[in-house]
Amino acid sequence: MKIIDKLYEKVSKNGFVCIGLDSSIDYIPENMKAGKSVSEALFSYNKEIIDQTYDVCAIYKLQIAYYESYGIEGMIAYRDTLSYLREKDLLSIGDVKRSDIAASAKMYAKAHFEGDFETDFITLNPYMGMDSIEPYEEYIEKGDKGVFVLLRTSNPGAKDFEVLPVDGEEFFYKVGDKMRELNEKYIGKSGFGPIGLVVGATHSEEVEKIRKRYDKMFFLIPGFGAQKADSMNVYKLLEGLNGGVVNSSRAILKNWQNYEDGSEKVGYYARKKAIETYEEIKANEVL
Repeated sequence: MKIIDKLYEKVSKNGFVCIGLDSSIDYIPENMKAGKSVSEALFSYNKEIIDQTYDVCAIYKLQIAYYESYGIEGMIAYRDTLSYLREKDLLSIGDVKRSDIAASAKMYAKAHFEGDFETDFITLNPYMGMDSIEPYEEYIEKGDKGVFVLLRTSNPGAKDFEVLPVDGEEFFYKVGDKMRELNEKYIGKSGFGPIGLVVGATHSEEVEKIRKRYDKMFFLIPGFGAQKADSMNVYKLLEGLNGGVVNSSRAILKNWQNYEDGSEKVGYYARKKAIETYEEIKANEVL
């Protein structure tokens, strides 16, 4: 089964929530850190959350910067978490936002689609051009890997470049159209292809147009949770509650901090928040 069809099935079964394992030592309760190295503490924290949420989310996203910041110890935790997800037949996104060309891009592809840091999907920054995307095609062609390419992000600085006018419309549409053309070569049985887009849910005036224009592309949707994107925006970026995954990181990871007994029930409260996230967005279906 192609990886994009597997993701589609996961969303159909478990819902569209993507849990961001952007784990920091600061997020981990003292009782879970005692006597552990940095790598052991990060991995045990991630494992607790995975074990309690695997049936209420579609996929897990690891922002590599959180692990790189702890050096070798952090990258051991990154490796071990990805290995654990593969062992459990769970899907993963390596949020690495790579952007380079030629041989360097090929090495990035090898680094994150093979070996210690292997993931099912990775994020890419396309702003060096199509030759920064094409080196990943040899993996995409096989059907078992996919990418999410930055399109319309939710950060305030997105206005600096993404929305600059080009031929009468915003620049990001030019990027999306190029990715759509490439994606058409690899459409799966689900009707979607493995070249997805990162589309923030904070721009209410654009979401319907983006969803319609890129109807065969899966979306990775940030902005909900800590960035307070409107749930209706998120709903409009989905397609029948599928066609995208909605990332939430800190709101889920740190939910235990909102409860007196939270330090003893980290996974339980992560699960609770993941379910609440799904239900809040799904509620727009009846509006």
